[in-house]
Amino acid sequence: MAVLIVISTLINSANSDKNVTDSKSLLKDAKALPGNTNGDLSFCNEALPLNDTTVTSKLLHSLQKHDYKTIQSNILQIKAIKLFPVIDPILKAYGIPDDFKYMPLVESGLNAGTSPKGAKGVWQLMAGTARILGLRVGRKDDERLNLQKSTVAACKHIRDLHAEFNSWTLAAAAYNDGDGKIARAINKQNEDNYFRMHLNHETGTYVYKLVAMKEIISQPEKYGYKNI
Repeated sequence: MAVLIVISTLINSANSDKNVTDSKSLLKDAKALPGNTNGDLSFCNEALPLNDTTVTSKLLHSLQKHDYKTIQSNILQIKAIKLFPVIDPILKAYGIPDDFKYMPLVESGLNAGTSPKGAKGVWQLMAGTARILGLRVGRKDDERLNLQKSTVAACKHIRDLHAEFNSWTLAAAAYNDGDGKIARAINKQNEDNYFRMHLNHETGTYVYKLVAMKEIISQPEKYGYKNI
């Protein structure tokens, strides 16, 4: 029995040392990210807490999923060149931070068309939400496919979500999962910091995807892409 206890103690100690090593490695990787001289990355000026290994792991995973080795295409850069000149001034007019221009690339960057749930357009708006925001949605005329009009609608929606949650990260999360679900999660968990909340996988990684998209579009060559 004593031998078993000693072996168990040694295994637990080894695992603990490995976890510490992995944590230090993740933090080192995050601080070494291209253009990240201070070890800080942010969304709408809210810094990601990179001293949290869960945060660092999610971020690095998102960056890996969007680098050139994984995607093997410049489709994201091509779409950015097309979309940003239209999106940028509308975001500015509605007081929406510039980082939200990466949202269409996350929402529909690799897959165009209608989602299984019925969301459509670069902003992936549901029909009901689009109508509430003033867009026409019909078989012959669906303004969710109009870049300018859908961007105005998305800005109104994001602005309303920020007014509700007083946080751009939570506004982004609510855009993805709905304000009702985010509000319930806040109340249930007694937590309103996105990076400390327990959300479903898609919403829990959503802001990391936005940050990763900003990185690869802003510094494509650092992630294996060529400037076009």
